[in-house]
Amino acid sequence: MTYSLVELVRLSSVPVDTIRFYQSIRLLPSPGRDGRNAVYEDVHLDRLRLIRSMAARGLSLKVIGMLLAKGERTDSDRALLTAIEEEAAEPTYGREEMAARLGIPHALLASMENAGLTEAVQQPDGATRYSEADLRVARGALKILGYGFPLTRLLTLAIRHDRAARKTVDEAIALFDRYVRKRGRDGVEGDPDAIARAFKEILPIVTGLVAHHFQRMLVSRALKRLKKSGQREPLKIALKVASETRLGVRWH
Repeated sequence: MTYSLVELVRLSSVPVDTIRFYQSIRLLPSPGRDGRNAVYEDVHLDRLRLIRSMAARGLSLKVIGMLLAKGERTDSDRALLTAIEEEAAEPTYGREEMAARLGIPHALLASMENAGLTEAVQQPDGATRYSEADLRVARGALKILGYGFPLTRLLTLAIRHDRAARKTVDEAIALFDRYVRKRGRDGVEGDPDAIARAFKEILPIVTGLVAHHFQRMLVSRALKRLKKSGQREPLKIALKVASETRLGVRWH
């Protein structure tokens, strides 16, 4: 069955501008042509509905694009998508509700988002939603500010960390794709459910490793700086606090 752009908008509930945006980033195939008129088919409608479903689960457009990049998904892709959706499934909040829950102005929320402290998920209708994890992190950031850290300095540091972390995350995804997901397609450990289980098991382990490494490095370098400064009493207190403070890492 074929549809005009107006019909596609009505059936998918996705605005014209959003449809064109999806086409520009290759989430949605280009339409066919009937003279000067664009012609859409069931594949376009199905794709828009799938994007809406995935976005409603909290997946970013980047992740959606990665999962849809190869067109027809294999069983392993479907199983992995289900696993990612399960991990992402949690309450979400619009900008107004997020700002209200944090008790901050919208402008400050925008600054935190730009710094990477929160990452709103863009919905098919153009709206943005924040996850429960975003809310927890933002509350933690506000608590840090309460200790007297300058907002501009904290945001600058957060931006630098966000840029470095994104590169690391992209490389980690590429490693999983190459050595777990694609290897499964070749028949070596090719069970789709096994790939999904691998994702569920690896995710908390990797998260724990990264958090543990950051905390150990932070504490170690802070202690070295205090030792170098010759401040014995602060160093003594810091050593005591460091010995009593341990990050809770869960190994599944």
